[in-house]
Amino acid sequence: MPHFRPEYPAGLVARAAKVRLACFDVDGTLTDGRLWFDDAGRESKAFHVLDGQGLVQLRKAGITVAFVTARDSLVAAARARELGAEPHVNVKDKVACVERIRQRLGLEREQVAFMGDDLPDLGVLRIAGLAVAPASVHHWIRDAVHWVTPSRGGEGAVRELCDLVLHAQGRVDALLEAGAR
Repeated sequence: MPHFRPEYPAGLVARAAKVRLACFDVDGTLTDGRLWFDDAGRESKAFHVLDGQGLVQLRKAGITVAFVTARDSLVAAARARELGAEPHVNVKDKVACVERIRQRLGLEREQVAFMGDDLPDLGVLRIAGLAVAPASVHHWIRDAVHWVTPSRGGEGAVRELCDLVLHAQGRVDALLEAGAR
């Protein structure tokens, strides 16, 4: 079944083909970056359903998915668990966190994708085999990534990274066939 396939640069596809661990910042990446609090100080966040579906498909493809956020967010941890992703919240050193996950899985850095949007993500973006940011990335970070997605954080940017990885690993046709049943 023919379908639209974005045109990805060959080097980007080569990087995405190696990914076995996909890590995501939360605020500004999985969300639009706004923080919502009620009068009791309870946090809420809005997540895009397209992003969730992409993360589920990555997991089904055998790729470990992790949320890595500096905020101590019960909401982010709950969303990660709901999607079968590893929740890493209240992370003071994102590089150390991602390195621990990578080493536990026995992976090389080139097998790690990280998506982030601002200064707390810069260190890990610099060491990831595939460094990605949403279109809403802060301009200081833009040059540190291999790809900036067309969509903004919280508006499907995570799904675009998931789709790239699934495309690069030759999994799209099987997903479309399974979805048509």
